[in-house]
Amino acid sequence: MKSKPVMMTVILSLVVLAFGCHKEPTAAERMDNAKTEAATVARDMKDYSFAQKNEFVTKMQGQLDALNKDLEELSAKIERSSDAVKADAKPKLQVLRDQTSGLSKQLEDVRNATESTWDSLKATSEKAFDSVKGGLQQARQWMSDKIAP
Repeated sequence: MKSKPVMMTVILSLVVLAFGCHKEPTAAERMDNAKTEAATVARDMKDYSFAQKNEFVTKMQGQLDALNKDLEELSAKIERSSDAVKADAKPKLQVLRDQTSGLSKQLEDVRNATESTWDSLKATSEKAFDSVKGGLQQARQWMSDKIAP
């Protein structure tokens, strides 16, 4: 009889311990993770041939979705900041939004690529994705410098 309450206490303790130990990653840790992921994805994207175009497009779409999500999270943080930060950030955010819009068009071009245009479009897309990722990382760093954690 006593073992049930003891067992429940132990289980609850383990659950609390497991969830209580979860620590949000710092901005630096998130940036390091993003850099590592970006490098891995860039390396993976270079290995695609024309025959693997659909797989490449799927992977690129996933990256574009992730970039858009990161951009929205950054936008939300900026909206919660001071008016001065908002004023400084709006042009930077617009540039990033324009670039991600350009990535959508590039992705459509890749979808429609022929075997003769594949290598060129793939290379152009990879460079464009790398550029936007770099811009987003710079924006995150700028934001970290402007807003105290």
